[in-house]
Amino acid sequence: MDMFDRIKMTKDDIADWWDSGVIPRAIGGFLVFYILLCTVLAFMWSSEPELFDVAERATHISEEEQGTTVTGSVTAVALIEVASTLLDKRGGFLSNDILPPGVLLDNIPSWEFGVLVQVRDLARVMRESFSRSQSQSTEDIDLAIAEPRFNFDNHSWILPRSEDEYREGVEYTRDYLLRLSDPDQSTSQFYARADNLNAWLATVETRLGSLSQRLSASVGQKRLNVDLAGDAAAGQSTRSPQEIEVKTPWNEIDDVLFEARGTTWALIHFLKAVEIDFADVLEKKNARVSVQQIIRELESTQQAIWSPVVLNGSGFGLFANHSLVMASYVSRANAGIIDLRELLSKG
Repeated sequence: MDMFDRIKMTKDDIADWWDSGVIPRAIGGFLVFYILLCTVLAFMWSSEPELFDVAERATHISEEEQGTTVTGSVTAVALIEVASTLLDKRGGFLSNDILPPGVLLDNIPSWEFGVLVQVRDLARVMRESFSRSQSQSTEDIDLAIAEPRFNFDNHSWILPRSEDEYREGVEYTRDYLLRLSDPDQSTSQFYARADNLNAWLATVETRLGSLSQRLSASVGQKRLNVDLAGDAAAGQSTRSPQEIEVKTPWNEIDDVLFEARGTTWALIHFLKAVEIDFADVLEKKNARVSVQQIIRELESTQQAIWSPVVLNGSGFGLFANHSLVMASYVSRANAGIIDLRELLSKG
């Protein structure tokens, strides 16, 4: 029997199996199993990580590296641990997945983007302000490399993957942390000053203000154009209508909500770290209780959503509007940030 006869027999066998229904049943069984597996994984991967104790993590890392906790250690650890959780949570980093079930999920990738924005903002401020004594001082060598890594495209799945770039950012931040607690490395510093803290809070204020507006737009409303209010000599590139209607598209409402949950989740850890590292500054300004109140408002945003879907009822309608509830917490936290910045700016 030559090779062609064997091939013919194989084809005949396959035809017989197909006609008898063996192959279609096998394919159907595999598809059913794959769909069930994707469904189970989708439910498992859709859970958000729990909050953690940044002070405890800082102490643990210091003991592991046989170092000491110094000013700035907790903030650096918070950045490291939040970014690591983003990558190592259940299901890993999903924003750049191209296969099911990750590619079919949108809530957790939106949550990841909210966390990532806060990681990027803190990494930038650490590079530009926290680690520099003045505007003319040299930037930290490790933070200068880490910050661009966190700003890499979050949808890149190959050559290089987003996860690989972010992990490098974590490692360079860890190197900065190790040098920070080394008394022989005087070039690595963290300056806990009121103006430095104010610089980061200004960015936080902008982010929360934008989120609050986007969350409130879930029901749609007509708004007057106040872009140039307060300055008679102000101008802009092109003319804008005096009244605009702002409404979040129905298919993006849950994405904005989960982006807000990711943003506030990250901010809770960063503010708790700031409360420790900037303790003397806050005590001098009698502002520590203000930070604690902001954290409390943000913690309210992490309550479980018991509804199987994000509801978008009208403001005073029969059904709940989860976006408006979230917007109220975010707005109160943002108001607290504004008051805190004012306290810090006073002598």
